[in-house]
Amino acid sequence: MAASIASEIPAGEDFLGHPKGVYVCFFTEMWERFSFYGMKALLLLYLTKYHLFGDGPGLDLLGAYGGLVYCIPVIGGVLADRWLGMRKAVVFGGILLCLGHLGMAFEGHAAVNVGGQVVRDEGALRITYLSLALIIMGVGFLKPNISTIVGKLYADNDPRRDSGFSLFYAGINLGALFASLVCGFLGEVYGWKYGFGAAGIGMLVGLGMFLWGQKYLHGHAEPSAPHTLRERVAGVPREWLIYGLAIVGVLPVAWLMWAAGSGAFALGGQVSLALMLMIVVLGVVLLWFAWFTGTQCTPVQRQQMFALMTLIFMALVFFTLYEQTYGSWVTFTDRMLTKDIVPSLVIQGGTPLPWSIASLLLAPLSFVVAAHMSDRNPSSGAPRALFIAVVALMLVLLVRDCVVLPQTAGSLTYLGALFLVLLAPIFAALWAWLDRRGLDPSKPVKSAWGLVFAGLSFIPLAWAAQQVGMTGQMASVWWLVLAYLVLEIGEMCLSPVGLSAVTQLAVPRVMSLMMGTWFLATAFSETLAALFGKLAAIDVPEGEVMDIAQASAKYAHLFWLMMWIGLGCAAVAFIAAPLLRRMMHGVK
Repeated sequence: MAASIASEIPAGEDFLGHPKGVYVCFFTEMWERFSFYGMKALLLLYLTKYHLFGDGPGLDLLGAYGGLVYCIPVIGGVLADRWLGMRKAVVFGGILLCLGHLGMAFEGHAAVNVGGQVVRDEGALRITYLSLALIIMGVGFLKPNISTIVGKLYADNDPRRDSGFSLFYAGINLGALFASLVCGFLGEVYGWKYGFGAAGIGMLVGLGMFLWGQKYLHGHAEPSAPHTLRERVAGVPREWLIYGLAIVGVLPVAWLMWAAGSGAFALGGQVSLALMLMIVVLGVVLLWFAWFTGTQCTPVQRQQMFALMTLIFMALVFFTLYEQTYGSWVTFTDRMLTKDIVPSLVIQGGTPLPWSIASLLLAPLSFVVAAHMSDRNPSSGAPRALFIAVVALMLVLLVRDCVVLPQTAGSLTYLGALFLVLLAPIFAALWAWLDRRGLDPSKPVKSAWGLVFAGLSFIPLAWAAQQVGMTGQMASVWWLVLAYLVLEIGEMCLSPVGLSAVTQLAVPRVMSLMMGTWFLATAFSETLAALFGKLAAIDVPEGEVMDIAQASAKYAHLFWLMMWIGLGCAAVAFIAAPLLRRMMHGVK
């Protein structure tokens, strides 16, 4: 059925060596990640500085939000595979995301402290919880399906497939990079509603790009069995029943957000309802895994599945460390680090705008124009020249914003994506160079190195915290730059390797479920990162100032702990690597 709907992509429809549909997915995902990371860069600062949440409740809400964002896509992927098809799932998810970001732009009244009691705008907070729930549900439908479309745009034996996914991955990081520079800056300098609003506008543009580009997907995103969507279940067409249940499901997710933010129903005051839900899901997955590997696998498949689960656990540890970048790293930067990379070049006075706003509009617009020109005259070199010129202009504007804009704790989260973009081609060349000499490390060894660098990335920040404690003065932002560089070297070692391992080691008929398990590990890492981040939670009573020595000692303790967790798990991973390599049975 799917084969009759989808059509082959004409060879003449390539653009810069790849199908035009890949660029449609690239820009859709770029805008989705722009909206997601733009909102995430601001969320903790917004809660603590505007609604006067303590660090602990703010981190709890951030962890619950981040965890469910990576948990729900497991369900969204199954619904798209089984019934909806990827186009309908992406469009529905995009609409929910737009509504969620629109709600986040409503900030209400700032909280005030009256006689030691914090008085908040509860109505505005309820809209915030509902908006976060809409975003969670929207990502659940959009995220797992947009990447699946990319894979379908290439034939099984097409050698461009890997580079196409690399291009798509660049879109993710480009969106994250611009998100911090634009949303993070606008939110703290102009007002929270402008940062959140920019994220929402970004998602609206991304949805528009996806709808415009349908002709370049050639039916590959359509449902495999459209007639099943028209079948009535409980008197309602199945398609509308799915949409209706998803919308109704937003309400309990919003309630979970409220429970996390208010500390209600938390087990021992620490384990939120959202985390309990994820623990239940993890328990079900582990029971299924034990049954499946014990009764449905050959001995070789069993060992490969166990090796894969071990690599997924390494990823869980890595991202528990990595997600400190949106928690403790943000609050530490806000309180104890200078912000400007090159202070002498920073614009003084006034409130300048990020020029990258123009880049975000120029990039998709230039592709739309170039694709139209290419459709009319496939042999012309003008579309290619136009697109490359706009990309070059984007880089110029990006460098300008990094150097001359007065940075904030939220906007500096751009460093992670920036280093990923810069390191990606270096690592691609490095692995190829090592492979030609027979020295390419195995996947378990690469993952172990990822944990090493993740642990080492906390050393510069621990030193910075100790320096602040001794001098009472803010430490240099260059400690943060160094920390991000080391951390992203670790991500380049571990993250692409893990995703590749899922497709190579999972038994084919459960590959989607194992990819869901990868996302579930990421979900757990978000909530675990929040729990660890609370070790450095700092609450300053009204009318008092922060005790710099005490606060810096808390941060230093957390950062050294994170370092030892990373290096300790890396040591275990190195010891286990030879066994894991044998269990992979020739998979490289």
